[in-house]
Amino acid sequence: MPFGYMGRILRVDLSEGKITEEEIRYDWAEKFLGGAGLATRHLYEEVPGGADPLGPENKLIFMSGPLTGTASAAAGRYSVVAKSPLTGLWGHANSGGTFGPALKRSGFDGVIFEGVSPKPVYLKLVDGHAELCEADVLWGRTVSETEGIIRENAERRLAVACIGPGGENLVRFAAIINDTHRAAGRCGLGAVMGSKRLKAVACGGKASVNLASQEEFKKSAKRQIDLIDESILKVGFESFGTNMVSDMVNVRGGYPTRNWQSGVFDRIDEVNGQALTEKVLVRGVACFACPIACGRGSEIREGKFKGHKGEGPEYETTNTLGAQCGVSDINAVTMANYLCNEYGLDTISAGSTIAFAMECFERGILTPEQTGGLQLNFGDADTVVDMVTKIALREGLGDLLALGTRGMAQRLGQGSEDFAMNVKGLELPGYDPRAAKICGLGYVTANRGGDHITGFIEAPAFIDTPILLVPDSQIEDPFMPKIQEAKILVDLENALTVFDCIGACKFMGLLLQVEDCLDLINHALGRNMDESGFRQAGERIYNLTRAFCVREGVDRSADTLPARLFKDPLPEGPAKGMVMDESLLEELKDAYYEYRGWDLATGKPTPEKLRELGLEDLIPDMWPD
Repeated sequence: MPFGYMGRILRVDLSEGKITEEEIRYDWAEKFLGGAGLATRHLYEEVPGGADPLGPENKLIFMSGPLTGTASAAAGRYSVVAKSPLTGLWGHANSGGTFGPALKRSGFDGVIFEGVSPKPVYLKLVDGHAELCEADVLWGRTVSETEGIIRENAERRLAVACIGPGGENLVRFAAIINDTHRAAGRCGLGAVMGSKRLKAVACGGKASVNLASQEEFKKSAKRQIDLIDESILKVGFESFGTNMVSDMVNVRGGYPTRNWQSGVFDRIDEVNGQALTEKVLVRGVACFACPIACGRGSEIREGKFKGHKGEGPEYETTNTLGAQCGVSDINAVTMANYLCNEYGLDTISAGSTIAFAMECFERGILTPEQTGGLQLNFGDADTVVDMVTKIALREGLGDLLALGTRGMAQRLGQGSEDFAMNVKGLELPGYDPRAAKICGLGYVTANRGGDHITGFIEAPAFIDTPILLVPDSQIEDPFMPKIQEAKILVDLENALTVFDCIGACKFMGLLLQVEDCLDLINHALGRNMDESGFRQAGERIYNLTRAFCVREGVDRSADTLPARLFKDPLPEGPAKGMVMDESLLEELKDAYYEYRGWDLATGKPTPEKLRELGLEDLIPDMWPD
């Protein structure tokens, strides 16, 4: 068994109810590390091009990383990979909490689910023993109900990752929720789980992770925690959570409001980090082994939703369910967030889709007859809360919204595609690239679609926070980027991809140098990786995920933004009058492709680049004769 890994992968054929074990592919672990990298290598090999994301050919892969469950700070994350039903491309979701370490302590690095179960089931993994259990009683239950029933019937406390009604009803942006409130949220992988009639994965155990240099690893982990404790960012995250950045983004004029019709929310004081802290915060919540409690344990203390408790909302949630819908009631935003967790929905896609529907209603594209008499008005907090339930249950208008913004626009037409705020089908997060141009490049090059955390370019662009993993990562002028700044995005994507593979939180990438990460990796795995190897590992995995997307039809033309960002100038704030210039984006793409070693005309990794990265077996798919 290699250091850092449990050495075993579980394969579950749901169609046959058959469970088998196999050794981890050590050659793949060497090249793709673990987590999203190792899972994607399996996905590429095992899911044929053109497969139906909700059909039996798709596979759902849970995978931990080699640092998951160790003493390294914030190394409690796991990845889920499948072909996305929302985008039709590579789908990846990542989550913290306690589930990742529990999966590893059950004795396995990951689980590959294939086929479709004839009836609802859940998988129980305890101390190396795997069992498929009937889940008829769980089907239709919310997340908290599902976790409660599983734990009540278990002989020991288990960590649970499950879907709610959103996943069962194949909402295209359904999430997988673990620890009741933590979401593997993006890309709709909860719908893949629902399509397989897999309700939950419950795991626990006492297996330990065998590290190459246990004592040196502990010393490195202690230094890592000391560095984090000295960081001003820790103070900010602990005090205000991720919503600490709302004022910073709003003051730059890039805080999406009313479905991106504006970049300034005039009621930001009612939903920013200070407001959340004063009105609903109970305590900070930390993931496994994390010295930063950036999670928000919360309770609604007044109004019609008084007494409801849970966790969150995060920055993205507050923006999408709040300002994007014109809502400034933090209690309503918090309640909508709770419901997304209970029903198993991605809050970014849910809020964005409701905001899109509101603008369609405002423009008369959605009529009262189509909405069943429901008034979808910006600023109506009760409608936002109610629509979450309707989407999850696919009731009335919720059945249409369950398709996401791209699916809705394809149904509605009438020019609505121009303001359906997604890239490649994935709804955009809360940073407007008209106010920070490099963010637009980050959205179009992210392999899973309109995503912010792939390269986290928003940190240096909007928040004036250089990412220590990439020296000189500050963006000089967000309004007027330099073409060579595309290299910063490439370097960030490569470095942060490694974090998705080793099982670490990307916030650590803000606070640590590459040398700190290398110490942990090398002492854990017994390797002698240097900085060049670290960055090349991320580059290799990034090209693998791009190759998956290319096989599904992605080319240069797909790397683009919603028309609104090109056509509609921001009406107010520091970025007033600005758009994302289409010719500028094409220049940035040229530079990005050159730095990546991709073909300028097609956006495909070149044969030379694939050979350089040891991915020559992908060449026939990318470049058929």
